[in-house]
Amino acid sequence: MSAVVRDVKDLRQHIVPWQRKGQIVGLVPTMGALHAGHMALVQAAKGKCDRVVTTIFVNPTQFGAGEDLDSYPDTFQDDLALLSEAAVDLVFAPTRQIVYPEGFATRVEVDGLTDMLCGATRPGHFDGVTQVVAKLLNMAGTDHAFFGEKDWQQLAVIRRMAADLNFSTEIQGVGIVRAEDGLALSSRNAYLTSAERAVAPALNAALMEAAHDIRSGMSAAGACAKASEAVLSAGFERVDYLECRDAVRLTLADHPDAPARVFGAAFLGRARLIDNVSIF
Repeated sequence: MSAVVRDVKDLRQHIVPWQRKGQIVGLVPTMGALHAGHMALVQAAKGKCDRVVTTIFVNPTQFGAGEDLDSYPDTFQDDLALLSEAAVDLVFAPTRQIVYPEGFATRVEVDGLTDMLCGATRPGHFDGVTQVVAKLLNMAGTDHAFFGEKDWQQLAVIRRMAADLNFSTEIQGVGIVRAEDGLALSSRNAYLTSAERAVAPALNAALMEAAHDIRSGMSAAGACAKASEAVLSAGFERVDYLECRDAVRLTLADHPDAPARVFGAAFLGRARLIDNVSIF
């Protein structure tokens, strides 16, 4: 069974001796409700590091009004079983009071990468993400931290923050894990009914088609408009965004000549699904 610690002192009492012995330590931050995508992060960490620490903390500051904080899945015991089976060395599961003690008044914001895509329709979301990730990186002080590429904008924001604030932790991106039908794995997929689950892969299919169209010479605006129609025709209620953007700067790219991706977010029942695919 993986060891579980709740406070920062105990966390560091494990990590510091490992590092003094010259061991490389990796951090996998999660909000629990673990699935194969999270376990891919764990396996990536195990492949690069001598020791792996996984965090489980549902961060309230990245949820906006009316979002699903209160209903976010709580599967703590199942999560611990998965992490123990994967031979994770340590699980850090702090309470809200540990992360945000009384009087906490500090914000961490990244300008320029947070006002589009998910940031445009979830105001304050990325401020909450950078706030908690900065705290976790500082609490743990690990050599590497691993984040999934499904949340590409989040990964870009965290990389910018870590570089700007001179964190010694190296940020590692890990590829998207998908079901056989292409649906990107997400904790929020649990909200889908069986009928909605059958529709859900249409988002990835539309993004893949848009990427192909752009590579074939179609304008990104035209390809994304076509893809949006396909998503709605498949049964999604609303497209939040479907856009082609530079992979690093996240600026719009109508005829990309540098690494770019097609990003999409759409609503299906209770779930807001997001995905992205590379153009080149």
